[in-house]
Amino acid sequence: MNSTVLTTVAATGFTVAFFHAAIPTHWLPFVLVARARGWSRAKTLAVTAFAGTGHVLVTTLLGLAIAWFGYELNEKIGAAFPWIAGGALIAIGFYYGWRQWRGAGICHHIVAGGHHHPSAECGHEHDESHWEHELKDSELVSDRRGDWAAISGLFVMLTLSPCEGFLPVYLSGVQFGWQGFFTLSVILAIAALAGMLLFTWFTLVGLEKFELRIFERYEAGLLGALFCVLGVLLILLEH
Repeated sequence: MNSTVLTTVAATGFTVAFFHAAIPTHWLPFVLVARARGWSRAKTLAVTAFAGTGHVLVTTLLGLAIAWFGYELNEKIGAAFPWIAGGALIAIGFYYGWRQWRGAGICHHIVAGGHHHPSAECGHEHDESHWEHELKDSELVSDRRGDWAAISGLFVMLTLSPCEGFLPVYLSGVQFGWQGFFTLSVILAIAALAGMLLFTWFTLVGLEKFELRIFERYEAGLLGALFCVLGVLLILLEH
């Protein structure tokens, strides 16, 4: 196993997962619901971790499907796989770059009042996202059936929005077998949950002046650059 390549893939995966967690859809809903319902910081962080676990598990299952397909492909083409995987990563990187250039970014959805709504950050720049206004009036906040209804809504919100940006990382780790898959899955869980909990806690303690929406606005460009670099390194380090 080429440890240099695996380290590069792992570092890229951690960066992708952590900064994906910095997007407001991954922490601000928990803060808004907690304030409306009078939750303690400990309870808010526990709910965040609970919903984040669903987010990670669904992403991991999608990654498992990609890894399985990649293993089958790797057995058939052998030494050519790094070129194919590297080329695919570069193509994905250019696609994300194109989305950033168009101003579309990456669309994230939230559950508000039982429906999915695209984030207003997709192609539009506002000081406060449209989904943020909708969330304040949604059933997550106003539902009187109890906290479990709100907690379930937050869980579904995040579980149905897997970390799509991490899936190409699974593809780049195919050549390392199941060890690589489990390593990347652990990295995804640590980085995503740590990011969500950290930014939720920052906001709960009043550090709201940090303009974290910039990660949502430029997420596509950041991912595009990372995937292009990873694709080139995957090809160069393997040959």
